Amino acid sequence: MKLLHTSDWHIGRTLYGRKRYEEFEAFLAWLSDTIQRNEIDVLLVAGDIFDTTAPSNRAQELYYRFLWKVAASSCRHVIIVAGNHDSPSFLNAPRELLKALDVHVTGSASESLEDEVLVLRNEQDVPELIVCVVPYLRDKDIRVAEAGESVEDKERKLLVGIRNHYAAIAVLAERKRTELGVDIPIIATGHLFAAGGQTVEGDGVRDLYVGSLAHVSAGIFPASFNYLALGHLHVPQKVNGSETIRYSGSPLPMGFGEAKQQKSICQVEFHSIAASVQLVDVPVFQKLERIKGDWGSISARIRELSAAGSQAWLEVIYEGEEVIGDLRERLDIAITGTQMEILRVRNTPIIDRVLGKIHEEETLDDLSVNDVFERCLTVHEVPEDQRPELLRAYREALSSLYEDDMQAE
Repeated sequence: MKLLHTSDWHIGRTLYGRKRYEEFEAFLAWLSDTIQRNEIDVLLVAGDIFDTTAPSNRAQELYYRFLWKVAASSCRHVIIVAGNHDSPSFLNAPRELLKALDVHVTGSASESLEDEVLVLRNEQDVPELIVCVVPYLRDKDIRVAEAGESVEDKERKLLVGIRNHYAAIAVLAERKRTELGVDIPIIATGHLFAAGGQTVEGDGVRDLYVGSLAHVSAGIFPASFNYLALGHLHVPQKVNGSETIRYSGSPLPMGFGEAKQQKSICQVEFHSIAASVQLVDVPVFQKLERIKGDWGSISARIRELSAAGSQAWLEVIYEGEEVIGDLRERLDIAITGTQMEILRVRNTPIIDRVLGKIHEEETLDDLSVNDVFERCLTVHEVPEDQRPELLRAYREALSSLYEDDMQAE
């Protein structure tokens, strides 16, 4: 049996104001062809299907058209779990209808853990795989808040909650396998931040909980899982060196920091219950290029790209000592007559970096939400000793806001 593991599509995401629907459409067409060409039996998507909880009509059209196409292919089952960017109620709304296409959707943690244990069957109605469909576990799913508890208490309780959820669902899955009387693989999904996980600057990976929490160790996952398909981190990677605990990574670069990263999905083949994994490289549908340096190196690189007929989207970071006030105008002239497009310019001469000044061209795109709050504290001259507690309270409010399901009644 062959399974494809992917995640973090973020359909609808823009890059510095540039819509990317053509890229998403090209990726989904490629994925559909890959499923057919490689004779995939199960497709598993480990969260963050959409970039926001209220996806646009076009984003929804791409999603449902893809599911219809895969349902008509040789692929027998599609497993979809929600990530932290997804609306649980939005994903769950057509769940019963999608079941008729063998598309199994889990938008949120279930009241009964048994609902998170799926038995997939082949064409002869013989059980072939048990899937523990664990979505992004929201704070309220795994922790009871108590008045006066510290950040450390919250972190400890969240980690315990995640561990207990996986332990309990593994017991149910093993019991189900015993009842079936067949030695079939047990796999699980997850949307979380594993300890030691790699991220890159500008990838849009959002903190899941308050504090540094939920960088969970691989040790919390039961050994009975023959494969663990994770989502949330955009860099394809193993967890703690394990061949069978993996992040597939995002199929498209979410920012210029991922421009040189080879994107891939995981093809998992089961021989009895043993899993072997190989990476399937995802093509580049829109070239991104980050150009850094002084004016000479920047203009030389643009000439090289132009000569090669590049259609890249560019991020230009000027790092020369000379202060150039008309940098954007120079760049626009440099790309005139080419098929390239500049999406972002950062003018950061050495004198500004040394003095730590905020450059006049800095925009909100350059700052995280935490950066903005810290700037506000500075502007309002909040004493240093009061800032840590205010920052913690802000992050907690932000976490609660992120977890609000805007699609729910």
